[in-house]
Amino acid sequence: MPRNSGAGYGCPHGDPSMLDSRETPQESRQDMIVRTTQEKLKTSSLTDRQPLSKESLNHALELSVPEKVNNAQWDAPEEALWTTRADGRVRLRIDPSCPQLPYTVHRMFYEALDKYGDLIALGFKRQDKWEHISYSQYYLLARRAAKGFLKLGLKQAHSVAILGFNSPEWFFSAVGTVFAGGIVTGIYTTSSPEACQYIAYDCCANVIMVDTQKQLEKILKIWKQLPHLKAVVIYKEPPPNKMANVYTMEEFMELGNEVPEEALDAIIDTQQPNQCCVLVYTSGTTGNPKGVMLSQDNITWTARYGSQAGDIRPAEVQQEVVVSYLPLSHIAAQIYDLWTGIQWGAQVCFAEPDALKMPLTQQACLFWCEQGSLVNTLREVEPTSHMGVPRVWEKIMERIQEVAAQSGFIRRKMLLWAMSVTLEQNLTCPGSDLKPFTTRLADYLVLAKVRQALGFAKCQKNFYGAAPMMAETQHFFLGLNIRLYAGYGLSETSGPHFMSSPYNYRLYSSGKLVPGCRVKLVNQDAEGIGEICLWGRTIFMGYLNMEDKTCEAIDEEGWLHTGDAGRLDADGFLYITGRLKELIITAGGENVPPVPIEEAVKMELPIISNAMLIGDQRKFLSMLLTLKCTLDPDTSDQTDNLTEQAMEFCQRVGSRATTVSEIIEKKDEAVYQAIEEGIRRVNMNAAARPYHIQKWAILERDFSISGGELGPTMKLKRLTVLEKYKGIIDSFYQEQKM
Repeated sequence: MPRNSGAGYGCPHGDPSMLDSRETPQESRQDMIVRTTQEKLKTSSLTDRQPLSKESLNHALELSVPEKVNNAQWDAPEEALWTTRADGRVRLRIDPSCPQLPYTVHRMFYEALDKYGDLIALGFKRQDKWEHISYSQYYLLARRAAKGFLKLGLKQAHSVAILGFNSPEWFFSAVGTVFAGGIVTGIYTTSSPEACQYIAYDCCANVIMVDTQKQLEKILKIWKQLPHLKAVVIYKEPPPNKMANVYTMEEFMELGNEVPEEALDAIIDTQQPNQCCVLVYTSGTTGNPKGVMLSQDNITWTARYGSQAGDIRPAEVQQEVVVSYLPLSHIAAQIYDLWTGIQWGAQVCFAEPDALKMPLTQQACLFWCEQGSLVNTLREVEPTSHMGVPRVWEKIMERIQEVAAQSGFIRRKMLLWAMSVTLEQNLTCPGSDLKPFTTRLADYLVLAKVRQALGFAKCQKNFYGAAPMMAETQHFFLGLNIRLYAGYGLSETSGPHFMSSPYNYRLYSSGKLVPGCRVKLVNQDAEGIGEICLWGRTIFMGYLNMEDKTCEAIDEEGWLHTGDAGRLDADGFLYITGRLKELIITAGGENVPPVPIEEAVKMELPIISNAMLIGDQRKFLSMLLTLKCTLDPDTSDQTDNLTEQAMEFCQRVGSRATTVSEIIEKKDEAVYQAIEEGIRRVNMNAAARPYHIQKWAILERDFSISGGELGPTMKLKRLTVLEKYKGIIDSFYQEQKM
């Protein structure tokens, strides 16, 4: 049975900016916006296979005006703080200091129409031309999708799974799923058919949306093992041939014509903030993925307060412009791109599917090498805020370094000078708006041009999360006068529980608590480092169908035990020090956090791409190393060729190697000696001898998603690496025979 807890609080008063939950509005501006849009949008069959082109939008189906916002009385809170049922409901963790009245996703969107209905909501490219969808059109398309799902037989608390790259169709399908009473479930586009089967079966997917024939093929292979699946909709490409229960986007949108608007409104009116609307599956680094259940309140609360903590502006002040390119199946991108956009009226522009491919061609711009099509999108859109996982920022850094190395002497020296004076200023006077003349000159002559070449000329906030970031990367971007603002959270906290911003920033920290949230550190050591435990409106409902895992994560008082270790400074800034499960306990009983040692090796040796420390229950520490190599522009898989930076390192130490295989097969003496010396320097700075790396090996290929060593968000899957390279690891510890 679910455990009760006294951790929650009552809700003495609502947020004055929200409508009273018992109030039934009369004629509103939202109604006028929807009616005006309807006059512009006429019925169409949408058979041009471009469902979101201007032509199709101007002939979209006429939709009826909803009679009212979902203002059903907020029911008395449930007793249980968690559930593992898709149709379950939970008691919300309401903090008296931030007692905003809970509300649903539909209410958030419908009230946004009053302020943002005529603004651009979504931007996308069709045939190299930017097209746009307004918020009123977006809302109507979401309703239309909702009716299509109902016609296909979507059951309440069952899922619509979406397997495709970021697009307007992903967005209005997701919103439409929630409107129809379903649960949005994203699936990573890199997932195998078996991984798709596990998720689609676990979440009881009634409908699966796919963007391409390649993704459709995955579902066709596993359809017989999915008893709940009723239909598949393909929205970017036509199916290879006519198949039963496989629909194009145009056919799917047409199906909703047979569902009355009143039927959809009746479903919307019954929805409550404490019921599940989103499932986010963990990457499964330690077993099968877990389905993280997020409530409507989780989504609407985090979209409002999590984004405010990051200084995201409402469109009345300044319309934020963001580029959507990170996987929407991950909570960070979904909250940042999709739900926060609706809350504050942001303009979301979609990158091309090849956004993160990294060809080697040099751009004509000052200090930039093309990173797929993402850089082109950034330049065209000029976002006001941007988010990337650490590996994306690292790749940008490496590309700039490579192009700078190939530049002329004067240009290279100018960049190094400009970055040096700017970094010094940003480190010594981080909060000062008064910049010395040399710093302003460096920015004007050099750095402003670099930021413009990157597409960041108007970008005021650059965020990162989902994994730790090396100090080297943070310093590099500070040298470009680009602050990287960290957030901390998990899928289980609906994204950010801590946030940094221009007004809440400390280098290396993850920021401060989001309003309405709490933190405590348990089992603290002498340095104040303990396990991070979290409480508040961001905390998830539970793991779908996994009561044992849910009980492990949430204690009797409703606190989420993250498994991460960290410390808080006197001002409430959080510093992450590692992951408890990653902690290496040697055979001698020494506790060794691996990440600081791994980062030190990468800092000391610029040829190293990935470093993984080994030593749990072993007599000493060892390490697996990979070298920086180029990526195939078509597949994004690692090649055997060293990057420019890696070759420069080789030349500096006296090697002519240009490939990884060359170094390993010949056991290149110069490179091996340089790595050995670098590791020796790291050992000299270690706290004690048990922290010394005694043996190491270079692997033939870098870690990758396709190789299985990295998860979809570039997190290192340590257990997979231990299993995959077991032979090499065991050889470190074999006793030498006499």
